[in-house]
Amino acid sequence: MSSMTSPDFDIHACPSPAYVVDDALLRKNLELLRQVQEASGARILLALKGFAMWDTFPLVSQYLVGTTASGQDEARLGAETFGGEVHVYSPAFTPEEMAVVLQYADHISFNSPGQWRRFRETVAAAPRQVSCGLRVNPEHSTGAVPLYDPCAPGSRLGTRVSDLAEGDLEGLEGLHFHTLCEQNSDALEETLAAFEAKFGQYLAGLRWVNFGGGHHITRADYDIERLVRVIRGFRERHPHLIVYLEPGEAIALNTGYLVCSVLDIVENDGPNLILDTSATAHMPDVLEMPYRPHIIGAGEPGEKPFTYRLGGTTCLAGDVIGRYSFDQPLAIGDRLVFTDMAHYTMVKTTTFNGIRLPSICRVDERSREVRTVKTFGYEDYMQRLS
Repeated sequence: MSSMTSPDFDIHACPSPAYVVDDALLRKNLELLRQVQEASGARILLALKGFAMWDTFPLVSQYLVGTTASGQDEARLGAETFGGEVHVYSPAFTPEEMAVVLQYADHISFNSPGQWRRFRETVAAAPRQVSCGLRVNPEHSTGAVPLYDPCAPGSRLGTRVSDLAEGDLEGLEGLHFHTLCEQNSDALEETLAAFEAKFGQYLAGLRWVNFGGGHHITRADYDIERLVRVIRGFRERHPHLIVYLEPGEAIALNTGYLVCSVLDIVENDGPNLILDTSATAHMPDVLEMPYRPHIIGAGEPGEKPFTYRLGGTTCLAGDVIGRYSFDQPLAIGDRLVFTDMAHYTMVKTTTFNGIRLPSICRVDERSREVRTVKTFGYEDYMQRLS
């Protein structure tokens, strides 16, 4: 359950539905991340796959050294709206995409020696100097959800040490591993030990190592002291290497809300609330992880006097967010506030069924006024199609 409390801004001051990011909470996370950088010596990047609300980047870029992208469009977004270092990784690049990536990237991590061999001459001929590395698979699983485990048997992500041949790392300057998902620093410590055991022999000739993302640094129970100790220990063993972390979720964790409204109440084995939002279109991890998001003022089914099943407006029968209880009966027009809705929401939304995307809003740090950054309409749906 989210640790977020009731918001101190007017939830009726934004459109419905709307993602609302609180700048004060965002800065709180960024201050902590800056402390980690200063204490550990690591450089922290924003993973755009997790949080790409570029209206906030003038704030975020005051604290982090750059962005990490999953392809050409994220790389361009990072370069044009954030600045700093631009790192790019993809399981595979096309020649057309590589031509674009090379306009923006400072670092490129390739997924396989084959991809590196295919593009190394293209990189060498690029007008910008780009530092290249290889994503590796330490073959050490620490996560509980197979869907998010890059070290699962048969994984296509990263190169195993047994699949490295002589000369595969020639010309490369770094190694990259990404194995964590919403995990604490003990998981990183385990993974790093496995990484060094398998790939330590290759580190002497490199310039950098990227520890990937999935570090839940800004979660209340995260062991920051261990993280700093682990990174400092690695840097002491390998003082010539620059260490990068690239969290996405940790930047925006517990900084945002999804404000929505009750459209109708339908009776079938208990009351069903139909909301103007959607699990499948607006918060897909509710179905993919799956997980039960927290609603301010709500409890578990039966905990409070009035229990409802909450669902969205798409035609998907399984577009159900879950069952929640409330102190008072709900009525059409009432607003509900889901917490922790900044990361992996805006970046994963769809217009399935023609459902419009939630508006995007920010709360001013000092005045607590709500500003609507962007609203979406028919054109956004139509332009995705032809």
